[in-house]
Amino acid sequence: MEGKQSQVVLIGTWASGYCKRVELALKLKGIPYEYIEEDLENKSSLLHHSNPVHKKVPVLLHDGIPIAESLVILEYIDEYWSNVAPKLLPEDPYQRAKIRFWANYHDQKIMPAIWHIALSQGKEHDKAIEVYHGLLKVFEEGIEKDFPAKSPFFNGDSLGFLDVIVGTVACNYQAFHEVVTVIFDPAKHPSFFSWVTALKEHPLIKEVLPPHDKLVALMRKKYCQSPKA
Repeated sequence: MEGKQSQVVLIGTWASGYCKRVELALKLKGIPYEYIEEDLENKSSLLHHSNPVHKKVPVLLHDGIPIAESLVILEYIDEYWSNVAPKLLPEDPYQRAKIRFWANYHDQKIMPAIWHIALSQGKEHDKAIEVYHGLLKVFEEGIEKDFPAKSPFFNGDSLGFLDVIVGTVACNYQAFHEVVTVIFDPAKHPSFFSWVTALKEHPLIKEVLPPHDKLVALMRKKYCQSPKA
């Protein structure tokens, strides 16, 4: 099944880390795909049909069959093309469970904390930064405890599941710093910062990340409608 030629289409948006993680996984495995840029201000009938529940990107169409939600898509890619290296998730069930736990923590805790920083003002903004640093500390220490052999990535020199998830978001930190505020501090989170620095140098991550200036312009439009208090 894994070797069969199939049609793969990704519906996404250029600035979305959730979409970029799917692009990165496809590129890692060398899977040819067609990319369709979605206009979220005027959602297409294709998106409505492919993801009628959430009407969000990314959506992967595999031989016309839609798969939604980025973490679900990543696991689908890894399982369907299981004979194509690299494997994103390890074979051991316990190791897979730990990676899934921290992937969910990242998306359910850290990502909302970043959005809260971007959208808040005044004392609420300062509190949001404090909460973010607390959450990131838990994440950083958990990764160090559960995966002490990670060097520099989860598959040695090749990217793994958590590398894909973190890299396609955290590696845009300079744009966030330029528009919103500084949140990635190597003094506070040295292990995480070292990991992100290594991720930024990976050629495929460089390939999929959105252009810095274009991302900055979009973030200014989204987050700078009124000055910070």
